[in-house]
Amino acid sequence: MALSRPSHGSGRIAPLPLLHPSDTKPMTLSTWLLYVAAVLVLTVTPGPSVLMCISTSVQHGPRRALVASLGSTTAIACLMLLSMLGLGTVLAASEALFSALKWLGAGYLAYLGVASLRSKASSLAVPDASLPQVSARTLYARGALVGASNPKALLFFGALFPQFIDPSAPQLGQFLILGVTFIFFELFWLSIYALTAARARQWLQKPRRATLFNRITGVVFLVAAGLLASTRRNAV
Repeated sequence: MALSRPSHGSGRIAPLPLLHPSDTKPMTLSTWLLYVAAVLVLTVTPGPSVLMCISTSVQHGPRRALVASLGSTTAIACLMLLSMLGLGTVLAASEALFSALKWLGAGYLAYLGVASLRSKASSLAVPDASLPQVSARTLYARGALVGASNPKALLFFGALFPQFIDPSAPQLGQFLILGVTFIFFELFWLSIYALTAARARQWLQKPRRATLFNRITGVVFLVAAGLLASTRRNAV
């Protein structure tokens, strides 16, 4: 709706030269809602970051799990930024760079999987206060590594994320909207999983249940490593 002012030399009212609403909106509501639906499915589905958050909450408590979640979310934010800067195009053009990043991520996920499969049920026991605790910095770095090597996130930000950006609209505004939305849902669901795992800690610490949890966690990490290793350049 445009404001008006009197025109010179007549009694009529002329419109003020304001911008059209479409020039000031970086994104339509329908596009954002479609993006929210995609992000909701991606973040609520259990994956490497969720399992890392759950195991950290069971072993070290929900507060430490939130620190690891912040590390994972930081890595996600970096992936979003790199996607905006066109990293997907660079990876698609560079076989060596793509392969190096792919195998580093797959190797780390495979390491976590093997470690979970080989861990004993006692690894989920309540930590002894007299024993040295894992530092928050270590947990944050561990979360960042898992987030950066998450195949779901890599594929999402490499292939799907750019599809929600309109090249004819302001880029920065769209990026901020998409980024804040994703980070909100990512932190929200990781926090829910961490708090739920903390409540189920006693139940998970039964020897058979703890063993089963470690096996499931290990298999999921190994499957994620396989998915990442099988990713081709044209999928990014």
